[in-house]
Amino acid sequence: MKYLLWIVGIPIVLVIVLFAHYTLPSRDVVRIVGTDVKRMDIGSSAFFWAAQDAGTNPNWTRDVRFINAVWPDGGSRVYRNEDTDWGWPPYFKFDSGNVTAQAQDLAKQSDDIWVAVTHYGWRVELFTIFPNVISIERVSGPDVFLIPWFNIIFLLILALIAFLIFRMIQAFKRRRIDPVVENIDEFIDDVGDNAEQARAHAEKHASAATSGFRRWLKRWFG
Repeated sequence: MKYLLWIVGIPIVLVIVLFAHYTLPSRDVVRIVGTDVKRMDIGSSAFFWAAQDAGTNPNWTRDVRFINAVWPDGGSRVYRNEDTDWGWPPYFKFDSGNVTAQAQDLAKQSDDIWVAVTHYGWRVELFTIFPNVISIERVSGPDVFLIPWFNIIFLLILALIAFLIFRMIQAFKRRRIDPVVENIDEFIDDVGDNAEQARAHAEKHASAATSGFRRWLKRWFG
């Protein structure tokens, strides 16, 4: 049973961790260098793309806004800029056009402007997957330290809910399941004891009958 719990539990925990890592917001400190719009045919990786702009017709071939940035070490970083609409994840983003205008304005200013890009999702070049920008906020520099307060509070609340559910399951098991299991164990023990007593009683009668039959044979046939 213990190995079964590990076999079932590990994949479930892994899926939950990956789902939370993809969905929860992250912040990158980067420098914006430009924006772009590309005509995209959304194919097998459609799950990792947001909805079309709010108010437009759904179409898997559509124009997608991108924001180009660089890391402090010079590495490139590309984000998509799509509305999440009323769908999942529930960021209710409807201002992708405003975010593009903000990014264009920051790209035209000094090269020493650093911003914190709040986003969700992953960058997977193999499957053409990009993180989606939620908001852009100017920061003091590339070495600024950002504390993910939202993620900390959310995970603490999630851990508290999981702990309460675990305690409720334990209480339910202690009050409802354990007494039934104990009754079953007692019944099995009683059946075993009764069977042992019945066997001993049968052996006693069989022994007495055998002894009587021998005495009868001895009396009649010597």
